[in-house]
Amino acid sequence: MNLITPDSGLLFWMVIIFGIVFFILWKFGFPIITGMVDKRTEHIDQSLKLAQEAEDRIRNLGVEQQAILDKTKAEQARILKEASDAKKAIIESAKEEASAQAKKILDRAKTEIAAEKEAALMDIRKEVALLSINMAEKVTRRDLSTDEGQMHYIDVLLDELKKGGNPSAPKDN
Repeated sequence: MNLITPDSGLLFWMVIIFGIVFFILWKFGFPIITGMVDKRTEHIDQSLKLAQEAEDRIRNLGVEQQAILDKTKAEQARILKEASDAKKAIIESAKEEASAQAKKILDRAKTEIAAEKEAALMDIRKEVALLSINMAEKVTRRDLSTDEGQMHYIDVLLDELKKGGNPSAPKDN
């Protein structure tokens, strides 16, 4: 039965050894253990704080992302409006330029037509002048120096006037 109930001497030495071990642990072991526990607690607190900051940053990033998207959409709308305005301006400019070119071409054509008309009139006038000269030449070929030739010419002209003809264009007989 000695194994189940210890002696008082054994008990005394066990208490002394336990006290010494407890004192050594209390003096050297527990401060290290509590220091490590405190460090671990501090590390956990810092990790929680960093996690909270990261969560806040993520929330802020979502807001910033939405702001950037809104800004980008506004910029896109502005660029599209500028492009549309530039397109309209280019089309308007092209229309005005085409209109000016058409007007130039039309004015040049009118000028050319007027010049051609003037040239045609000059040709007709030359032709009339040549015809008049030819007629005058025919008239002068006749012998108008005699009284009989002059009377004959006057009679022919009077006959043509009575018939409704043109007395300025006598016929050769």
